[in-house]
Amino acid sequence: MWELIIIAVVVVVAVGGYNSLVKLRETGDAAWADIDVQLKRRHDLIPNLVETVKGYAAHESETLEAVIQARNSAMSAQGPAQSAAAENMLTGALKSIFALSEAYPQLQAAEGFRDLQGTLSELEETIAQARRYYNAVVRDYNTKTQTFPSVLIAKAFNFTQREFFEVAEAEKAVPNVDFGTKAD
Repeated sequence: MWELIIIAVVVVVAVGGYNSLVKLRETGDAAWADIDVQLKRRHDLIPNLVETVKGYAAHESETLEAVIQARNSAMSAQGPAQSAAAENMLTGALKSIFALSEAYPQLQAAEGFRDLQGTLSELEETIAQARRYYNAVVRDYNTKTQTFPSVLIAKAFNFTQREFFEVAEAEKAVPNVDFGTKAD
């Protein structure tokens, strides 16, 4: 009799552990899909931004080409690690476009540029939120695949660790803001 109870408990724990791993894996896939959608929106906005800037700063072709090249790399990236690296390059290239706007006051004043810049800023925040959610799900999933007793189920059914979508170290640095008010 006790043997049947023990077997039943083991089966219930195994099924529950398996199901929770599947749920976390699927939640991670859905969270990654959300990031992917936001990144596609970002990639779709960039050509409009570049075209707007071209009209005001046509001779800044190196900067504009770097943005397009970074966008193309980001669009072809596969998986969280490769996507994170490519998106970090794209973020740096976009910063150079926004720095250009400071050199061209007429560009800053252009309504189309301001609209694109505002939309891109909102999108960056949405991407950051989606990345935080995805990384939280990955953390929970990875923890579950490494803790007992679910580690036994994870190994038996080949549940492998997932990659985080991480921001490059350079992006973590606090920007230096200078409005020219510092004494020399």
